[in-house]
Amino acid sequence: MKTILQIIEEAGGLPKAECISIDNEPWMRLVIEVLPERGPDGHVVVSVAHYGEQNSDAMRDPEMLFEVVEERGRQPEFWPFYFRNDYAGVEQWSRHRDETGNLHCLLTLTRDLEQFAEMWDRNLRAQGFLEAFRRQKCGQTELLENKGERS
Repeated sequence: MKTILQIIEEAGGLPKAECISIDNEPWMRLVIEVLPERGPDGHVVVSVAHYGEQNSDAMRDPEMLFEVVEERGRQPEFWPFYFRNDYAGVEQWSRHRDETGNLHCLLTLTRDLEQFAEMWDRNLRAQGFLEAFRRQKCGQTELLENKGERS
């Protein structure tokens, strides 16, 4: 998820990227959130989701959860472990811990999620979500600067 990582880095890194919402017509809104709980391997979790609406309910299409694995001197890696699509009624966990703490991993599903994430990342970049984030960020900075001038 190179596009998502770049957006997070430009937002100030994981500690400052608690919730990023990007509107980019005609595409569904993209929301990137750093979640408070840790993933199955103990790493920081990032949710990436497109949101639509049905009957006034927010619908994920899709949402994926990733553990962000950071090792010194290397670019962070996104390890997918969860997929959800509310429109299709699909929810899948490829890695989780049971009540006794044992880690369960479905290798085929993990590979499927990795492949889907790579395709989704290419689509997000091609659809201009990085540029939309930059435009929004620039607009927010201008708004703050204008408020400061009026004070």
